[in-house]
This record gives sequence, C-alpha cells and structure tokens, in this order.
Amino acid sequence: MNDMTGPMWMPQLPPTLARLLAWHPQPIPVIPLLMAALLALYLLGVWRLHRRGIAWPVQRTVWWIAGIASVLLVTATGIDGYGMELFSVHMMQHMTLSMLSPVFLVLGAPVTLLLRALPAKHGGGLNLRKLILRVLHSRIAGFFTHPVVTVALFLMSLYGLYFTPAFDYLMGSMWGHNVMLLHFLAIGALYFWGVMGVDPSPRQASRGMRRLSAPVLRIFELVITVPFHAFFGVIVMMSVDLLVRFYAHPDPSWGISALADQALGGGIAWGFTELPTLIVLGVLFFQWQGHERRHERTANRKADADGDAERNAYNAYLSSLARRDVR
Repeated sequence: MNDMTGPMWMPQLPPTLARLLAWHPQPIPVIPLLMAALLALYLLGVWRLHRRGIAWPVQRTVWWIAGIASVLLVTATGIDGYGMELFSVHMMQHMTLSMLSPVFLVLGAPVTLLLRALPAKHGGGLNLRKLILRVLHSRIAGFFTHPVVTVALFLMSLYGLYFTPAFDYLMGSMWGHNVMLLHFLAIGALYFWGVMGVDPSPRQASRGMRRLSAPVLRIFELVITVPFHAFFGVIVMMSVDLLVRFYAHPDPSWGISALADQALGGGIAWGFTELPTLIVLGVLFFQWQGHERRHERTANRKADADGDAERNAYNAYLSSLARRDVR
C-alpha cells in the first residue's frame, strides 16, 4: 500500500460504496477547512447584503453550497483515502474537482457577491473593493483569463500531469497531494469563469476581449475541449502499460488489477464530461436568449424614440432601387 503520512491515509479494507462515502479522518484536513472558510465567507456576504436591504438570488447561494458540498464529497470522505490507493477513485476526484465543482461555484457568482458586499468608500484611498477591480482590469489577469490560456491550462491538467513525472512526485507527500487537488479546482474555476460569464471578469473589463465574451464564442470555447478530454480517456483505457507508477501495487488482498483499475479510471475521464457540459450549455443558451431579448428591447425603444427612422430610411432606399429598375 502507498504510505504518505501515516495510517490515517491507508484504508485497510477493499472499497465499497459505504466506505467511499464515510467520513475520512486526515492528519491535517486542508481542503475541508478551506471549503468551510469559503462557505462561511459567502454566507457572511449574503448576510451583509440582507442587512443593507439588497436582495441576493437564492439560487446563487444554493449553487455555491452545492459546489462546496461536491468538493467535500471527494476530499473529506473515503473517496480521498481510497484515492491514494486506486487510480479510478483518484480520477473520480480529478473530474469532480476540475469539471463539476467549478461549474457549481461559478454559478454562485462569488465575485459579484464580493463586490456588492464590500463597502464602496469614496475618495482617493485604495480599499479592498478598488483593489479587486484594479486586479480585474490588470494585464496579468487579462492574460490568464484569455481563452487560449485557460484552454491550454485546462488541458495541461490532464496531459501535462499524467504523462510526465509530475504526478508521481506530487503524490509522494500529503502536501503535494493537496496542492494537486487544489490545482484541479483552481484551473477548473478559471476556465469556467471565462466560459460561463456569470461574474465580472477581465474579459468584460477589456475592450479588446469583450467580443470573446459573446455566448456563441464561449460555446465554441467549451466544445473545443470535449474531444481532447475524450481522447485522453481513450488513451488511458486502451493503454497496455501503467501511466503512473504510484498505483502500480494495490493491496493484493483486494483482488484489483492495477491495469484494469487504470482502464476504469480512463472510462471515468471519458464519460464524466457529459453532465458538466450539458449544465454549461444550458446556462450559455439562456444567456444567449437573454442577450437577444435585451437587444430586441433596445431596438424597440430606439424605434419608439425616433419614429422608426432607421427602418423608414431603409424602406425608402429599397423604393429608390425599385424606381431605378423600372426606368
């Protein structure tokens, strides 16, 4: 068995559904404590808005809680412990943290909540709200949220990790393992933050990148990663050799083949993309419909204000062309 930091990391019995979902004691529960802090801060922000008489959509709070719960599901239960022993369970962690949890957390609109909850002090001084806005408008933030960069980072979490010695190195310690899991969550959040466009982002702040925020282009940005994800899953499933050495020797008493377990992990990676993709496509579709409705309302208000001058001018132009053809 793989020994990281002591017996707490070493499940002694083969995995079952009950053992996978049971509470998993850890020497230092880094990620569960971080999630508890993020949940508390979010609810504090909602409470501050409520005290000021500002309504905050209930569904956004529900999405945030769902995101926190999904992270805890794979980091505070037996999934985390067995994820140190079986590649397939680890891949379940990876897919949840990089593709499902970020979608839920982004739908919670934490940046919007933060900007609304923080006081907007007037004057020349720099407060936390102004600092956040300055970061959102910075060139560095614009670079890391550019679609080319986010897509590359998202895909490198697969190909750059499992096909290099980086995975075995990080899995050699508790801290490396936690860094890896936080990396999955952070890269996924960065990617879906740009794709979903729920929160203010550097793309919306930069004039040169606003056109990249169009729903159609964001749908393309989402879809372009799907074949790379599927191809990764197929490679793992079809591999006749172990990709990483960390899972080369599962407990013999469990009767699990390392290569068969790796193939199962590849199947999880291949099939996991459907649900998050459908959720994001649904969000983008409704955003697209909302954009079209707003555009139509704006056009109608303009027509009411100027007596539909634009349409009348176009009709007059068509009439002039018809008269010219008659002559």
